[in-house]
Amino acid sequence: MKELSLNILDVAENSVKAGASLIGIELDETEELLTLRITDNGCGMTPEILASVTDPFYTTRTTRKVGLGLPLLKLAAEQTGGSMTVASRHESTNPEDHGTEVTATFYKNHIDCTPMGDVISSIVTLIQGNPTRDFVFTHKRSEGNVVLDTRQLRDVLGEDVPLNSFEVLQWITEFLREQYAGDENR
Repeated sequence: MKELSLNILDVAENSVKAGASLIGIELDETEELLTLRITDNGCGMTPEILASVTDPFYTTRTTRKVGLGLPLLKLAAEQTGGSMTVASRHESTNPEDHGTEVTATFYKNHIDCTPMGDVISSIVTLIQGNPTRDFVFTHKRSEGNVVLDTRQLRDVLGEDVPLNSFEVLQWITEFLREQYAGDENR
């Protein structure tokens, strides 16, 4: 994928398909490293699926025979000298504490480092398409942290205002833009 924001969208959509009600998206950025961590409380993966998850010719989808999301994320991280790990606990063996964590580390100054892309649009798209799921987005950076927790929005808005209403999505977009103020790349 041409932008890291598209990888975020892809992996988070996998979390939705796994039945997650809470998806965490964390970017931790230092001068040298960018770490992406996506966690969920979905059904998790069995050890057999986990062992094959970075094989592009393995997929659980029935609509196509390849699954490129995680293999492409792994390749993008490794091309910078970084790495990717996937940890998962399946609900059959961990009924009270199941889910998946994908962590990818990138060396930002490497010539092959994938650009960040439009993270705000990816987060807003996830919320728009999955208004009943909760997302916690955090971007830790030297200029200041960017944070959005849809659980807090639900507390303020109540049950009658859906997160995917135009006004709420517009507010979320502006709220994130304000936190990224001065950073033209987002």
